[in-house]
Amino acid sequence: MSSLDSTQSRIAAQLNAFKVAAIQMASGPKVEGNLSEARRLIAKAAEQGAKLVVLPEFFAIMGMNEQDKVRVCEQPGQGPIQAFLSEMARKHKIWLVGGSIPLAASSPEKVRNSLLVFDETGVQVARYDKIHLFNLTLGNESYNEAQTIEPGDKIVVVDSPFGRIGLAICYDLRFPELFRAMKNVDIIVLPSAFTATTGKVHWEPLVRARAIENLSYVIAAAQGGYHVSGRETHGHSMIVDPWGRIVDELQRGSGVVIADVNPSYQASLRNSLPALSHRTITCSCCEKV
Repeated sequence: MSSLDSTQSRIAAQLNAFKVAAIQMASGPKVEGNLSEARRLIAKAAEQGAKLVVLPEFFAIMGMNEQDKVRVCEQPGQGPIQAFLSEMARKHKIWLVGGSIPLAASSPEKVRNSLLVFDETGVQVARYDKIHLFNLTLGNESYNEAQTIEPGDKIVVVDSPFGRIGLAICYDLRFPELFRAMKNVDIIVLPSAFTATTGKVHWEPLVRARAIENLSYVIAAAQGGYHVSGRETHGHSMIVDPWGRIVDELQRGSGVVIADVNPSYQASLRNSLPALSHRTITCSCCEKV
């Protein structure tokens, strides 16, 4: 192939590429302030050409205690946080993954940790409730999400103009069978609030592993920094390509991580290494979707 032909081939491969963004925040206990910061960062991502934007877990509230999120939870389809997400998607003509927000649960003392997806017209097109609930007792740190969160029980994949998108939240990252059960998704979105303690060692290898084993892009949008409550989150929001390469990353603080997703490149990788079609061991959970 001549250098001209090679250049033309690369250009052709990029024609169907599109930009995606992961937003990183260090949210506090005031919903209004967090929405203001999210508004700024969503606008920044859209200005850079992102068509799919992902917010971090509990972007609208990281409370002083675990009950704070229960006090601001919303009913499905109504409330200021959901109205904000719809408005931002519609205003910027983007698909917006609303990180996660607290929605009402069957018990008034708990919430669902819910990821909501809005299309470019501001219509909610998908909802995923976090299945795996974080529990850690290590030194002076202790977390037990089951005390205030009611788990979901449904695997959710949404068809979009960008391909099949698999939905997951934070601690779900540690359970590869969840992603296998999604069956050949093109993009995995992962809003998170990984602790600094676990994130230092586990975050990057787990994110990259999910990309590699599924030959998928992973958009991992994290909380990153010190919070008013005294909690510290790991940050390192990143976009990882299907070969496991980190395309862009932000270590700490508020900001936007942005990268191109190239379906032609992804298809060539899956053709060159058809590992997804080589699976011979399956489990019952992988037959549900």
